[in-house]
Amino acid sequence: MSTPVRGMSTPVRRIAIIGGGPGGLYAAALLKRLDPRRDITVWERNAPDDTFGFGVVLSDETLGGIEHADPEVYEALCEDFVRWDDIDIVHRGLRHTSGGHGFAALGRRRLLDILHTRCRALGVDLRFRTEAPPDLASTHDLVIAADGVNSTTRQRLGHVFRPHVTPHHCRYIWLAADFPFGAFRFEIAETEHGVMQLHGYPYASDASTVIIEMREEVWRAAGFDEVTPQESTESCAKIFAEALRGRPLRSDNSTWTTFRTVVNDHWSHGNTVLLGDAAHTAHFSIGSGTKLAVEDALALTACLEEQPSLEAALAAYEAERKPVVASTQRAARASLEWFENLRLYLDQPPRQFAFNLLTRSRRVTHDNLRLRDPRFTGAVEREFGCPPGTPPMFTPFRLRGLTLRNRVVVSPMDMYSATDGVPDDFHLVHLGARALGGAGLVMTEMVCVSPEGRITPGCTGLYSGRQAEAWKRITNFVHARSPGTAIGLQLGHSGRKGSTKLMWEGIDEPLPEGNWPVVAPSPIPYKPSSQTPRELSRAQLTDIREQFTAAACRAARAGFDLLELHCAHGYLLSGFLSPLTNRRTDAYGGSLTKRLRFPLEVFDAVREVWPQERPMTVRISATDWAEGGTTAEDAVEIARAFAAHGADAIDVSTGQVVAEEHPEYGRSYQTPYADRIRHETGLPVIAVGAISSWDDVNSLILAGRTDLCALARPHLYDPNWTLHAAAEQGYEGPGVVWPDPYRAGSRRPQTGRTDAPKPRLTLGT
Repeated sequence: MSTPVRGMSTPVRRIAIIGGGPGGLYAAALLKRLDPRRDITVWERNAPDDTFGFGVVLSDETLGGIEHADPEVYEALCEDFVRWDDIDIVHRGLRHTSGGHGFAALGRRRLLDILHTRCRALGVDLRFRTEAPPDLASTHDLVIAADGVNSTTRQRLGHVFRPHVTPHHCRYIWLAADFPFGAFRFEIAETEHGVMQLHGYPYASDASTVIIEMREEVWRAAGFDEVTPQESTESCAKIFAEALRGRPLRSDNSTWTTFRTVVNDHWSHGNTVLLGDAAHTAHFSIGSGTKLAVEDALALTACLEEQPSLEAALAAYEAERKPVVASTQRAARASLEWFENLRLYLDQPPRQFAFNLLTRSRRVTHDNLRLRDPRFTGAVEREFGCPPGTPPMFTPFRLRGLTLRNRVVVSPMDMYSATDGVPDDFHLVHLGARALGGAGLVMTEMVCVSPEGRITPGCTGLYSGRQAEAWKRITNFVHARSPGTAIGLQLGHSGRKGSTKLMWEGIDEPLPEGNWPVVAPSPIPYKPSSQTPRELSRAQLTDIREQFTAAACRAARAGFDLLELHCAHGYLLSGFLSPLTNRRTDAYGGSLTKRLRFPLEVFDAVREVWPQERPMTVRISATDWAEGGTTAEDAVEIARAFAAHGADAIDVSTGQVVAEEHPEYGRSYQTPYADRIRHETGLPVIAVGAISSWDDVNSLILAGRTDLCALARPHLYDPNWTLHAAAEQGYEGPGVVWPDPYRAGSRRPQTGRTDAPKPRLTLGT
């Protein structure tokens, strides 16, 4: 952080805190400790010993911050912590244990007692069973709203904070058992009603937290919506009797609830600021709620000490914490979605299932799990089929008659650097360099089937013999200079997103001159500033289908090893698939079956002329990130349809179909969609997006969540990404080939290298 500024121009002396949870109490203690002159009041509607949940898990990082900020609180916490290292995963009667994780937990009531004591000793005014007055902002210098997921402050000022609250698909209940688990325990129960799961961990020498979770439809089928809380508790104890050793569960006014992800566009307004669950939530399966609230309190306090004004302090707090919280929420969403879709993985080999669970959020990865527990990770690798010492990413993969030497794909990336659709020396160097860089498959950018099908004047095409000859020059180079690397063509038509400027001149912005007319399933412009497309007639659909087949024939003669049909990102074929862009009332619009009709007609026509031994894949947008658009369930049906017509794999992307996308998650959540399509259709998938490291690739492949990983920006940063990934892992075996002129650089330089183990995470699963 920056050098502290001593003294604000207007000191923050009178502070109101709404909510007596750990975040609010800890903020009160820190602020009072740093300036005893402050008048700090905490309003809490509940009694001092009321609490929800049982145990609290804190990370070593959070504890380090607490120790630095308030050693007395830290020492009191340490006296009560229960620590352990193992995670047990029990499924179909088999238990697999992974060690080296490092956890620390204590009772939530004990945590509150410690913070109550500390606040009182410092002179904080704690007011229990008292609603906060509505006018605190006018009577105090600062109001900290730490009033939880149902924050009345956030609701009252919703027009300013602009919250987005997303409910999810599982019900869960917090319970407790009067004995300590020996490890963090995940147990799966396959009941007549559906799949249920137990999350359990010790928080005292004689007690454990037990969370029971299941999808909403399973919860209803089991009758939990019709029984009393006591009956629910007893039923859960029976279902998980083995894990509980036949002992009962107890409740503390516990009720079944649905987790909601809370995101706010803004965290402060005037002198009011949100903290903890009022500002953001992250699913309990990565144990982060209390952790985030405490870290918020640490950051807010530091910013108030460092900045010259309250306005600057609140802005700095939000700027510091938002990226950290967003990262945690991404991991939490991946984790909660894994449990929502647990049924997909039940038939995996037991150790792979355990590895999949441990790496579900990608906070724990293949590499650091191998550091924590090499025996467990080695066993998973052997069951997967990795030869000794071979990272999963360097195992081969077969698509029809094509065997890829490794699982790395250079993702299609538009270069916008062609003239009249002809790829030139830039494309030769760009694609040739990435082929030399060691990837198993290098994909072209979207190559357009007609001049009118281009996105920009700089897009490449395959609608002329001159273009085909230029592409043949590139494929010849790849096959001659990088034997074993496959090169694939992505074929598409821009649809309503055509006739725009080059990306760096204004992405998706219409050309100032020289525009060509654009077409689409329906006359709906992409953006208000975009051209309104013409709705395609049946005759025009036939013409476009023939343009695709003509381009595919040229691609085959040009020597491409694989062809991918681009049905994603709002381009023409994607426009037919999405209900947001296809409003037709004829045979090509309406139900999903009808919306699929034209893309499948194109696929069939291309497949007929494409050599049978060469694979065809399809890229789809598995969600539109917009209300009323393509859903995950639609994506599965779309994948099934293409599989039935002969697709060899689905390349799974998301979004870019409509200009106004959901503000909460953006495009980072592509892997879970690929994961679901793979498990529900049995079709190989290529996962793209939010994959940046070789550790990510190894983790996703070994967990059985994808078959191939496509990386874009990492290959822009480093054309030799795959070769460097091999060097960094000390791997020199099959699946990676250094060109002879580069072989002298195949060993990683020693300068700056460290073999120190990575810090252990706590509850980072």
